[in-house]
Amino acid sequence: MKASLPYSYITAVKNGKYYVVFDFKDENGKRKRKWKNTELPEKCSKKALKEAVDTIVKEFEKDISEGSVLVHDKCKPLAVLATPDVSNQSLTDFFSEWLAYIKPNSARTTHQVYRGVVTHFQMFMNEKYPDVTLGTITHTHIQSYINYKLDSGCLGNTVKQYYLALHSAFSYAVRMEKIEAHPMDKLVLPRAERHEAAFYNADELNGLFDVFKGDKIELIVHIAAYYGLRRSEVLGLRWDAIDFQNKTLSVQRKVVVEYDDDGNWQLFVETRLKTNSTRRTLPLIPHIEEMLLEKKKAEEQFRKACGKSYNKEYEGFVCRDNYGNLISPNYVTGRFGYMVKKHGLRHLRFHDLRHSCASLLLANDVPMKAIQEWLGHSNFTITANLYSHLEYNAKVNSAETIARVLGAKADNQSETSNPACMNSEPHSAKPKTTKNTPSKKTGGRKKKGDFSDSAEESPISRV
Repeated sequence: MKASLPYSYITAVKNGKYYVVFDFKDENGKRKRKWKNTELPEKCSKKALKEAVDTIVKEFEKDISEGSVLVHDKCKPLAVLATPDVSNQSLTDFFSEWLAYIKPNSARTTHQVYRGVVTHFQMFMNEKYPDVTLGTITHTHIQSYINYKLDSGCLGNTVKQYYLALHSAFSYAVRMEKIEAHPMDKLVLPRAERHEAAFYNADELNGLFDVFKGDKIELIVHIAAYYGLRRSEVLGLRWDAIDFQNKTLSVQRKVVVEYDDDGNWQLFVETRLKTNSTRRTLPLIPHIEEMLLEKKKAEEQFRKACGKSYNKEYEGFVCRDNYGNLISPNYVTGRFGYMVKKHGLRHLRFHDLRHSCASLLLANDVPMKAIQEWLGHSNFTITANLYSHLEYNAKVNSAETIARVLGAKADNQSETSNPACMNSEPHSAKPKTTKNTPSKKTGGRKKKGDFSDSAEESPISRV
């Protein structure tokens, strides 16, 4: 950012490529933005990006000097050229601009969440502080909103999402030099509660499978439980992502719902997944393979029976009903909750099938790193934070280790402090005939050799 020049610039990613975005004022004093493509992909080296940016900036300066790009004043920096109308921009206009700016590089669901956050924030501001503009908003106004959401019963995790969305919006305002300082710098990030996921054990999952036998979403429930896939990932499965020959299943796309301004929902298929690690290939489990083959066979039968009335809009997707319609995410959530409640099962969200899968893997000594890759988490920390409290077998091993180490040290200290032991020859003492007699030297604690030879007799083993 060159403050000594009559323009500023930033780098931004659009459609998977880096751009240099110039911000300046034309000869009439009107604010302008110019996008220059670096032709570099989003995953490029910093060195290559810097060289490309420097080249584009030099070309832009050349255009200014030659007059092909007219600026308001070549001598004054952009900060001096700022006019009062920038600070007087309404919050509604500002948030609309910001949402349009981030849309090309945001996932559809993320953009929808951000849009909902700023909508609620604007409603609050219009009611409490109707005269506040972008240039006059302070941390007091935003803190008032955060307190309002907490007092309304919102959990800390939810309020934290509001905080992060607003922080991103005002960071854009600072970066574009619409405001001089970030209004949220003095705020304290709301404390988020530690989330302990609910899950079913193996018996409960088998009972759940019985409930959904023959149901419209039976296959979806089984895939979610066996693979721990997200709802959108299950619905995004296509037949071309399942390799019956090499026995693999690939997560390549997702199906999401977005609501329009009238409140009507629309289905969207996206190939941009949550993170790079979300795109993964997993072994095809025999049970799921059998269900998929049955599904494929039934699909052909219904296609012939329905004839022209069979919906071919979502041709190739696995999770369709008997008429070829793609099953929506909302239907999956609603149907799952209804069936669980109807049959008196313990409350469980559909997303908790993902947690149930992780808990069963942990209970059977699958390493946490392998679970991270199986679930498609972007980093190990996410997996550890969610499921570390379930890793009980590792805690049992730790207990046995510390008991064995400290018990051995206590035994050694007891033997070296006993004169009789020091004067006796090695292996000359006869074995004791009594068992499980506490040692007097260790204050009544049993020695390591006092336990039975069987592992089943160990208290820690019994735990």
